[in-house]
Amino acid sequence: MVATGFCFVMVTALVKTLGGRIPAAESAFLRYLLGLVFLVPFWRQIVDMRLSRRQWGLYGVRGVFHTLGVICWFYAMTRIPIAEVTAMNYLNPVYVSILAVLFLGETIAARRILAIVAALAGALLILRPGFRALDPGHVAMIFTALLFAGSYLTMKILSGQQSAAVVVGMLSLTVTLGLAPFAALDWVTPTWGELGILFGVASFATAGHYAMTRAFAAAPLTVTQPITFLQLVWSVAIGAAFFNEPPDPFVIAGGGVIIASVTFITWREARAKRRQITPGIHETKG
Repeated sequence: MVATGFCFVMVTALVKTLGGRIPAAESAFLRYLLGLVFLVPFWRQIVDMRLSRRQWGLYGVRGVFHTLGVICWFYAMTRIPIAEVTAMNYLNPVYVSILAVLFLGETIAARRILAIVAALAGALLILRPGFRALDPGHVAMIFTALLFAGSYLTMKILSGQQSAAVVVGMLSLTVTLGLAPFAALDWVTPTWGELGILFGVASFATAGHYAMTRAFAAAPLTVTQPITFLQLVWSVAIGAAFFNEPPDPFVIAGGGVIIASVTFITWREARAKRRQITPGIHETKG
């Protein structure tokens, strides 16, 4: 999870070095297009897959959510400090919890409701509406977190029906296709240096997802979730060192409130699952 956090912060930092010369949709398209090379080991599984009409629909819906979310995310990264992007991205699990109640019929206890309210209060602490002018990048990050939550909720359904390689591969393919028309609307020919940066983005993103998968396999979410707070620490450090973004105590405090709330939600979900499944005498608990 330490490596995961570092990789995802590097994704944000590399995109920020691009500036605003290349439109957000085109940057996102090139990142996913270049990242298709990492699907080569899983190409046979993707080609041989057999999907029902419902599964095709779910992959299509997830592709739409993720495509729009990626555009908003790339736009926000060129507009607002790295630390603010990272902190507001912590809202994803909160929105997932809300959408799971609305669309999957999951129940939610009073303590989880309070944790969600606390997380949203943390977001307000970061944004501070009425006390400072909000940048369009802040609005983009609000939509980013919500759209990614829709994508992750759809993934939750598909992950029980398809292998991880197929789910990830289909996401890469559908998002690349979804971004193509947006990129073509305002195409700016990238330099070799910009293509190199975008390939670095794809590499760090892939490495981050791989490290996160290994972490989830090695330890329960209640252990791995709090470590994601390191992303905010690194974001503040990189922003101050390389992008002249002084540390903002409100952003650090708001991010801390959000991650504490998300950790509590994760812990409650883990406890609920342990109540439903009692491990055998020789099985490992936790």
